[in-house]
Amino acid sequence: MSQRDGADKPLKWWQLSLMGVACTIGTGYFLGTGVGIRIGGPGILLAFLLAAFSTFVVFDLLARMTADDPLDGSFCAYANKAFGRWAEFSSGWVYWSSELLIMGSQMAALSLFTRLWFPNVPLWIFASVYAFLGICIIAIGTKGFERMEHVFAVMKLAAIILFILIAALALFGVFGTGKHKPGWPVPLFPHGLKGGWSSMIYAFYSFGGIEVMGLLAIRLKEPKEAPKAGRVMISVLTALYLVSLTLALSLAPWSTIDHKESAFVSSLEGYGIAFVPHLFNAVFIIAGFSTMIASLFAVTKIMVTLAKDGNAPKLFAKVGKGKRSMPYFAFGLTIVMLAGSILMALLMPDSVYEYITTAAAQMLLYNWIFTLMTAGKLLRLSMWGQIKRWIGVGIIVLAVTGTLFHHTSRPGFFISIGFLALIGGLTLLMRKRWKSPSLQPASK
Repeated sequence: MSQRDGADKPLKWWQLSLMGVACTIGTGYFLGTGVGIRIGGPGILLAFLLAAFSTFVVFDLLARMTADDPLDGSFCAYANKAFGRWAEFSSGWVYWSSELLIMGSQMAALSLFTRLWFPNVPLWIFASVYAFLGICIIAIGTKGFERMEHVFAVMKLAAIILFILIAALALFGVFGTGKHKPGWPVPLFPHGLKGGWSSMIYAFYSFGGIEVMGLLAIRLKEPKEAPKAGRVMISVLTALYLVSLTLALSLAPWSTIDHKESAFVSSLEGYGIAFVPHLFNAVFIIAGFSTMIASLFAVTKIMVTLAKDGNAPKLFAKVGKGKRSMPYFAFGLTIVMLAGSILMALLMPDSVYEYITTAAAQMLLYNWIFTLMTAGKLLRLSMWGQIKRWIGVGIIVLAVTGTLFHHTSRPGFFISIGFLALIGGLTLLMRKRWKSPSLQPASK
């Protein structure tokens, strides 16, 4: 977040992969998956495969653009290069909006996890505590933030691997018999294909975070290793996601998984290992908190970038004097937005997570589609490359439209459309003002 960010020590490809893990594994997987299971049943596994394929295509093309021409601003800069300033403005604000919604989603999920131990405490109180802690960490500076995220990434991977080991032991009877008799096969789509279609958005949300990898890819010692970093990260995550989710569905019938509790905690209940749910609940809180502060960082940083390029009030590009050069105005706006998220948790304690999660995932996917369109114009793709790109677009469109067919996800769809309409209207207004020389962005 400092003006010295570009002078930081270059990243190695595995460090970028680790940052990708930190920014990706969060409550979208640990809690949002339960909502997806409730809507689509075991068919959520197929949704994860489709989401993994699309995620790979999006990041691979973004990484190839980075390797060919490393630009600060990643997908926003490439949108400008491909289509003009209106595209950079739209892409940047859509991303800022999506990260803003993710902050609210993560705080709501963190509050739900914490309520396992304090069931009578209102969600907004937990959200306020986590928001305060997140603000303190971001205020420390970029270097401390990155170090903490590396530690969090290792903890998240360890948590999923630990769950796989414990769940496998439980499945083979080491801990006795649980409340339910494990077993496959089960109906893949108990609510029909429409239910599976509607659950796709929650699988995609579990992969949200690759955009931060794109923003950090310019700091690679070898930018051409960006595709490698993405391939390793996405492949490892996909394998761990599918194995752990399959085990969770094997330990407990999908219909018994509480959507307000992690599917992984629910699946281990009744096996006589009382400490495990509490252990994993603590890990899930750490995972969600890690993703929340990543969103805090991204929201503040993208606001500074937008302001520097003349796509937001220049006030937000100003930084204070001192070693960390904190962008106080942009950071202050982030704090105000956090307060709005807490107010939303206060007003909608039972539905806020599902609504915000869907809207946040939608906003991310709109940017993914734009990235795929940008890559089609900037990269010379083979026939197979073009086919993969359009298949990726098609799957993402399926995930977006699927939210219309379930009452849980439908409000989030309209929230995202509201954001999109607002940004589109602002883009049309700004195109007239950009003709003024005084409003041209500073040269990079």
